[in-house]
Amino acid sequence: MRRYFKYLKEYKWHCIFGPLLKWIEAALELMVPLVMKQIIDVGVANGDIPYVLKYGGVMLAMGALGLGCAVFCQRVASIASQGFGTNVRNALFSHINTLSYREIDKVGSASLVTRVVNDVNQMQSAVAIILRLVVRAPFIAAGAIVLCMITDWQIGLLVTLVSVLVGLVLFIIMKKSVPFYATNQRKLDRMSQITNENLEGARVVRAFSKRDKERARFDGAAEAMLQNSMRIGRISAYLNPLTFALVNLGIAAILFVSGVKVNIGRLTSGEIIAVISYMAQILNAMIVISNMVSLFTKAHASMNRVSEVFDLQSCIRDGGNAQPDFTAPAIQFENVSFSYAGTDKYALTDVSFSLEKGKTLGIIGGTGSGKTTLVNLFPRLYDCSLGSVKVFGHDVKDYSQESLRFIFGVVPQNGNLFSGTVRSNLFWGNDKASDEDFAEALKIACAYDFVMEKGGLDQPVAESGRNFSGGQKQRLTIARAVAGKPPVLVLDDSCSALDFATDAKVRANLAALEGTTTVIISQRASSIRGADEILVLEDGRIAGRGKHEELYENCGVYREICDSQARAEA
Repeated sequence: MRRYFKYLKEYKWHCIFGPLLKWIEAALELMVPLVMKQIIDVGVANGDIPYVLKYGGVMLAMGALGLGCAVFCQRVASIASQGFGTNVRNALFSHINTLSYREIDKVGSASLVTRVVNDVNQMQSAVAIILRLVVRAPFIAAGAIVLCMITDWQIGLLVTLVSVLVGLVLFIIMKKSVPFYATNQRKLDRMSQITNENLEGARVVRAFSKRDKERARFDGAAEAMLQNSMRIGRISAYLNPLTFALVNLGIAAILFVSGVKVNIGRLTSGEIIAVISYMAQILNAMIVISNMVSLFTKAHASMNRVSEVFDLQSCIRDGGNAQPDFTAPAIQFENVSFSYAGTDKYALTDVSFSLEKGKTLGIIGGTGSGKTTLVNLFPRLYDCSLGSVKVFGHDVKDYSQESLRFIFGVVPQNGNLFSGTVRSNLFWGNDKASDEDFAEALKIACAYDFVMEKGGLDQPVAESGRNFSGGQKQRLTIARAVAGKPPVLVLDDSCSALDFATDAKVRANLAALEGTTTVIISQRASSIRGADEILVLEDGRIAGRGKHEELYENCGVYREICDSQARAEA
């Protein structure tokens, strides 16, 4: 819990004044029954109207002052809690961005979204409640008990006994419900994951008429969450009835004892009214405490989930400050093997090759052969399990992550665009580029014409680029990478949505880039046919290596790919 105090540091005075104001309000509230007792025992008993009006005015003034304290406390608590939530959320988002793909895969993107949004909201609500009520409710409960003891020690003991029993009920219910709140957040993760998948794959779901199946899958996740919530509800359902029963029994016992004491002259009417008022205050305080316990239970579960993310450390650490040697080979793999977390099976096995600067490497293979895994090792999105990966003469582990990734311009196969404009997306490649640089990059990617037709560089880009076709998104992502003028350009099946003519034109434009080393991954043999060297992957191993002609002659896997595609095109 201490790790989160720093996120409240800039709200130090809010955290001091908020509880202080609530303490003043609580003290005023505790004084009200005492004033009421004086009005009844002195003013009403003696028929002294000026006395009643005087102390009635005092009660009104106390109420107004208490209201003012409560309003200001609400304000400062809101500012501090909102600021706390923002600080934690920003820190968590920044930390997630330092994690490698391996850690992100381990937790899951849907779970990370839930933790950044929902879990931090629970923690934020807890901070607000702490500043507003954590001082007030216990102070009123304890103060009311003490004042009851001062009024009459026997009645005070009764009040104390009832308060202890209510506290015991709260503790038992909290202990029983804590595990279920953590489970509830995991169920919420699952619902978020299914929702995410269906929103991103809406077209696929409809194309395969799987809406009913996906609805059933979501209903199953929702039902699982409902059942867990009902378990929490069944436990929590005992809280208010037991609390009210104990308090009402306590009030009944107090009234009985008070009646006896009034008859023998040990208590006055005003003192009875004061004791009953204190009992009501204790009841309200206990209800507030029970609600706080429920909220803190949820917040504690959420805090643990957020802490789990903060505790994750990237397995990829910055190495040294190596500078690229542009006279050395651009990329070298030496006996590289790689396996994903949670499996012993290698996705790549004993891969070795070298790519000279300025050359073009084509990579081809069937689905699941390890093509994307291979290029993810270039910019060190993952670390290899065995062997070494070198870039321009240095092991990738000797570079800082920032300088290494500056070397590569990666174009992913799914054409990710960000909401904004065409210009803001191209700035990702080079934030110092001019409009002329962007125009040149768009021309190389064969995207200039449709961008100018749609409104130029200021053309809006919807979420995930939904207002562009698949081919247009791919060309824009190619332009984004080219705008950065990277020494190594990596195209991960980035022309799969383009027609053959446009694909060929883009490749020709890229080949004309002077001094750029290009790696092209493609399912199409025609897309890599003109590469200086081609790697053929099969089950994570190199099945063939060389130029098109020699591979077609000597590599059965490559020949089969070429022939099957030629028949399909025919």
